[in-house]
Formats: sequence, C-alpha cells, structure tokens
Amino acid sequence: MRPQPLAACLALVVFLPFWVARATPQSAPATPPVPAPAAAPAPAPGPDGLTGQPDKGKILTYTCQGCHGIPGYKNAYPSFRVPKIGGQSSKYLTQALVEYREGKRKHPTMQAQAQSFTDQDIADISAFLSTLK
Repeated sequence: MRPQPLAACLALVVFLPFWVARATPQSAPATPPVPAPAAAPAPAPGPDGLTGQPDKGKILTYTCQGCHGIPGYKNAYPSFRVPKIGGQSSKYLTQALVEYREGKRKHPTMQAQAQSFTDQDIADISAFLSTLK
C-alpha cells in the first residue's frame, strides 16, 4: 500500500473527532430570537445537476488546508507547487475532483481524497471553495 493514501486516511481518523468537537455549537445563554435575514438566492445547480451547499462544503474541506492552505507549499511527491483552489470556479473544481476520483488525473493523494467523496460531497466542496478569495 502506498504511504500517501494511508497517511491521508490516518489524518482523517486522528483529526476528525477534534474538528467535529470544535465545530459543534456549545450551549449558550438564552437570548431573544433575532429575526432571520432575507434568504439568499439559491445557488444554481452544478454541471452534474446537483446544487452544492457551501456550509457543508466548508466542513468537508478541512483536510484540503493541509496542502492547499499553506502559501508557497511544495508537495514532496512529486515536487511541484500545490495549486490555489480557493476562488476557482465551481465548475472547474467539480470537474477536477471527478477526474481525480475516476483516475483521469494522476496524483495519488488527490485520487485517494476524491474517491471518498460522493457526487453531493463534490458539489458541496466546489460550492464552498468557489466562494473563497
């Protein structure tokens, strides 16, 4: 077995409980309800017909920050700069993740990551990342 996919899975197992615990809202003192802001327009469906939910995508992208969130980071296998994914178009991100999942794009770590995502996960991730600057 290759070490990169194993390391990615191990990182998920080790850090997921900490992240989920941090992301879970803590009980707060009772406050009067605040009127909800006007609803934002629903995002348009992606190229696969699924509508991504950025709030769910934010949760799914926590492992992406390890490589894509470090300015100037160069990956050791193979040695190249990791591309900036924040602010890319949703269509491009969806296509890239699907191609990694299908093996059309060759990068062992990205293939391992993408294979764990459903079509809805990819739509959510693409919706979130496309909102970043």
